[in-house]
Amino acid sequence: MANKNFIAGAIKHPGALHRELGVKKGEKIPEKKLKKAEHSKNKKLAKRARFAEELKSFRK
Repeated sequence: MANKNFIAGAIKHPGALHRELGVKKGEKIPEKKLKKAEHSKNKKLAKRARFAEELKSFRK
């Protein structure tokens, strides 16, 4: 049986994307910044941005 809270284990560094994008903790990351970060040359930043985009779809 799969772990019920598997996604919680996937988030290794909470707040890392906010720090890299210069957005204060607790504030929402602007959509434009997130889209730009998805295509960043920094692979880790791009991966975090794509993952954040994927997590947004879980809230619906």
